Amino acid sequence: MTAKHSTGMFIGRAAIGVLLGLVIFVGVMTPAFAQGGLSGGQAPAPSVSSSDQGPVRVPEPSELAMRHHRGGNALWVVDQCWAMVVPALLLFGGFSARMRNAARRVGRKWFFTIGIYVAIFFGITFLIDLPLSYYEGFVRPHAYGLSNQAFGKWFGDSLKEEMVNIVTGALFLWVPYLLLRKSPKRWWLYTGILVPFFLFFAFFTAPIVVDPLFNDFGPMKDKALESKILALAGRAGIDGGNVFEVEKSVDTKELNAYVTGLMDTKRIVLWDTIIAKFSEEELLFVVGHEMAHYVLGHVWALLVILSGFMLFALYAVYRVSDGLIRRYQHRFGFSELSDIASLPLIILLMNIITLVTLPCVMGYSRYQEHEADRFALELTHSNHAGAIAFVKLQEGNLENPRPGLLFTLWQGSHPSIGDRVDYCNTYRPWETGQPLRYGHYFK
Repeated sequence: MTAKHSTGMFIGRAAIGVLLGLVIFVGVMTPAFAQGGLSGGQAPAPSVSSSDQGPVRVPEPSELAMRHHRGGNALWVVDQCWAMVVPALLLFGGFSARMRNAARRVGRKWFFTIGIYVAIFFGITFLIDLPLSYYEGFVRPHAYGLSNQAFGKWFGDSLKEEMVNIVTGALFLWVPYLLLRKSPKRWWLYTGILVPFFLFFAFFTAPIVVDPLFNDFGPMKDKALESKILALAGRAGIDGGNVFEVEKSVDTKELNAYVTGLMDTKRIVLWDTIIAKFSEEELLFVVGHEMAHYVLGHVWALLVILSGFMLFALYAVYRVSDGLIRRYQHRFGFSELSDIASLPLIILLMNIITLVTLPCVMGYSRYQEHEADRFALELTHSNHAGAIAFVKLQEGNLENPRPGLLFTLWQGSHPSIGDRVDYCNTYRPWETGQPLRYGHYFK
């Protein structure tokens, strides 16, 4: 529903939690830091309700929201710089080669060397990242009144996430490195062929293995509302849909809902914070939006898009890495990409490729999210409730409703709140007898 934890664009927390060997390459080195003034206090209470009549006005963002937006932009810039600087320092300082040497002394055999290197690598980068992660994940949300998470819970979740990174990296990272050893010229192709299987595993297991490590998931407490959601799912052509309520109020005051999983693990997840703040009609619109991602095949399309991106990125790494290694091998401490010490180089190149291609990925994400909004409107005809829901998200999450071009290109995984409210106010083809784009899905 929002840019945070939406399966409409990203793996959700598969990019954070299920870091399979190849997924590690795409964004593991991304802690962040924000600048700018902060202000204490909670986010203002939503200024709209479902009892209002007429078109919904997009409220002007508060000064607190604008400080939050500007600080978030600064944080994003530092985040991108940090993603380049840390692996570059590990490379050019020879630290990665030293970590490999230490892993070899302990592990001796190639397979165990990979696992031990991964543990050392993630342990060191966790410590390097910790001050920035603490600021971004704990200090900043509390300063803006968006979090009530205890420090112990935040630190415990950080350690759990780190253990997930280490375990999944140790279990799967040997695959691309084995292909690098066996086929130096075609490793990128063979690895790219395997990517969809890795991603499928990540999509499938995240809801049942990783997510429960961080929060409590369970059936909805409001059984009457659950019955209405399941009835709506039936109308949308979804059989056997699962709706989960997650206890996020122990961590945050922000509002969200998302879809996750594949096949038997697919589910719609509602944060308890959004259930507490939204009316029944607003929640049904939100759920209709999330249902669209399944009905329209967005999750599978995401898997295909990510697989294609990984194939392109791996080929780019193959083309660029040999020249860099030949030129800087004495500083890197390795002479072949198949050396596990090359991991920071692969991460660095992947981060650069990701940054360059991000506007295309974000553009496709916005298209998916817009179509999910259209689907929800056609399914529920709840234009007013939908617009109010977006305003509540804006005010509850301290968002800028019209953030500008640069933000949209590089950070806008969803249409702006202002555009979504405007669309809810105006999209009513059923009132003029026009055909519905997605009406053939409805039962």
